[in-house]
Amino acid sequence: MGFFGLYNIYLLSMENLASVLIAFITGVIGPIAVLYIKHLLDKKKKKPDMVMDTLRVSELVNTKIDHIKEEFSADRVWIAQFHNGGNFYPTGRSMAKFSIIYEAVSQNATSIQSSFHNIPVNLFSKSINQLLQNDIIEIPDFKDESVPTYGLKYIAEENNCKSGYIFAIKTIDDKFIGIMGVDFTKRKTKLDMESINHLEIHATSLGGVLMTHLNQ
Repeated sequence: MGFFGLYNIYLLSMENLASVLIAFITGVIGPIAVLYIKHLLDKKKKKPDMVMDTLRVSELVNTKIDHIKEEFSADRVWIAQFHNGGNFYPTGRSMAKFSIIYEAVSQNATSIQSSFHNIPVNLFSKSINQLLQNDIIEIPDFKDESVPTYGLKYIAEENNCKSGYIFAIKTIDDKFIGIMGVDFTKRKTKLDMESINHLEIHATSLGGVLMTHLNQ
């Protein structure tokens, strides 16, 4: 076989190799590329809308606390959430704070939401530790000296609160993420155990809603 014969065989081999490569690219890499692009587009479509999600959760929570206010004839129901707010100098460690994010107020009762914004947790360490350990603070009468108020009495007097029930909002894995308060400003109110248990269920439900939002 001469030089030209070998050259022709070489050309045929290259053509076959090119055909194999084209077939591979078309049959394997092409579909993979299409699937990858489709995955990126789907991921982009599924990316949560922060504003819409916040509005959706706000509607759920506000509807819930409005229902609680009406169900128990309360004058004020509020939800506070823990968050970071600045850093300590010089360590840079985050400060633990809380703010009242949601509130439902009856007619003639005062709002406290604007007064509780970026509050350092340590200012209410007694009451927050009580909630952390026991999940609830019951104060049927703020003027009753025999009832522990955990440093909340002066706040109650400032906001004309005669009775207050405060619940820890925790996740299913027991993370303490917020507080639910139920205030009575027009009259002293002593809730029975059934009502307390019912409010604890409401607090647990709110914990699920808020944690789902935080995880998104």
